[in-house]
Amino acid sequence: MITSLKNDRVRLVRALQERRRVRQRERRWVVEGIRLCQEVATAKLRPHFVFYTARLQEDPRGQALLATWQEAGVPCEEVSEAVMAACSDTETPQGILAVVPIPDLPFPPHPTLTLILDRLRDPGNLGTILRTAWAAGVEGVILAPGTVDATNPKAVRAAMGAHFHLPVVAMDWEEIARVVAGCRVYLADARGATIYTDVDWTGRVALVVGGEAAGAGSRAHALAGATVAIPMADGVESLNAAVAAAVLLFEAARQRRALSLAQETAT
Repeated sequence: MITSLKNDRVRLVRALQERRRVRQRERRWVVEGIRLCQEVATAKLRPHFVFYTARLQEDPRGQALLATWQEAGVPCEEVSEAVMAACSDTETPQGILAVVPIPDLPFPPHPTLTLILDRLRDPGNLGTILRTAWAAGVEGVILAPGTVDATNPKAVRAAMGAHFHLPVVAMDWEEIARVVAGCRVYLADARGATIYTDVDWTGRVALVVGGEAAGAGSRAHALAGATVAIPMADGVESLNAAVAAAVLLFEAARQRRALSLAQETAT
């Protein structure tokens, strides 16, 4: 059992949790908890190593997951509760974490539904939006300059496995413009010119959602062909960025599903 915080692997886990540059250099990150570790297994990613505590044996799912990795030859090391607490980014660790490669999913060359996040600063909001985008059928997410790192531990936890299925790429504005060339680009704005349900979300579309504080910047506004709004009750200025993204993306999903059903019926 590992009990020392000076252990090399313990030091690596803590560095990966705390510093973006370490995650970028190592091209790996820390995944915590049974649910997220199960997503790692489902995505067929092989951990570099796993830490667990004796408490994990009390959960059948945890037992099964640990047995699967041990049988596959993944280094699985028991650690003390104190070491797990020091390595964890959560207040109540579940007794397992894995150091895994950061997914390198290719961005589709001609996506039909793209989400662009501009100056989003809250990692929890980012993770929630990624989970929502995955559920709504978004094909790729672009992080514009000034947006929080997608490998932030809070973003990874909130995304609940979306990182393993949805391409998420940071780009500058010149590259973003090239990727969405040929798309209709809509920008979410509380004072937008068009109600979101009046927008045609079929075909090749990109949606820009701005940050929690100042919203989208001038480059995002210059890229967008139109601004869209979500009607709200009097006195309400705006929605949380993650909530707004969910409303808009699922309207896009609804329209695209309806079109697909209509085309199937016609044939």
